[in-house]
Amino acid sequence: MAKVKLNPVLEQIRGQVGDLVFKHYGDEMVVGRKPDRSGIQPTEAQLEHQERFRQAVLYGRLVMADPQKKAGYEQAARAKGKPLFSLTIADFFNAPVVDEVDLSAYAGAVGDPIVVRAHDDFQVTRLRVSISNTNGEAIESGDAEETPARSGRWVYAATTIVPAGTNVRIAVTVSDQPGGTGEATAEKSL
Repeated sequence: MAKVKLNPVLEQIRGQVGDLVFKHYGDEMVVGRKPDRSGIQPTEAQLEHQERFRQAVLYGRLVMADPQKKAGYEQAARAKGKPLFSLTIADFFNAPVVDEVDLSAYAGAVGDPIVVRAHDDFQVTRLRVSISNTNGEAIESGDAEETPARSGRWVYAATTIVPAGTNVRIAVTVSDQPGGTGEATAEKSL
């Protein structure tokens, strides 16, 4: 492999020029021929990923067109040192995650808290708690509140009395700005 010291003007080239592709890896530039994909049939998984990426790009364009959403992403992009558009794409691909469902203070009384920790690469926008018995019959559901704001700690206060001896199932659904969701369940005998 030959190593060449490039003119400073050429060091800034990225992407495709004719049949050549210029790539940067750290401090090094790699030049190669454009790959010939004419005889390659994409797999079903590749087609699905391409469609998902197309949807991510559409979401990024929607964010760019909405000054309020764009401002929130711009602030995060500056803080993380990442390009704005790539942050919107990453947020689309990365669904929020439920880290913990804490039922230690929940005993089936009105006002008992169910505490949930959840995170997202950008922002969790909603966390919904559903309580049912183990037969799947709904007891109650509602949105939790993030307390304190931007802490990743969400609290749901129960609104229905559940008799002692009941086995309950708590389902948690967390959502982010692009509409991605994460779920978790926990069970407790009261």
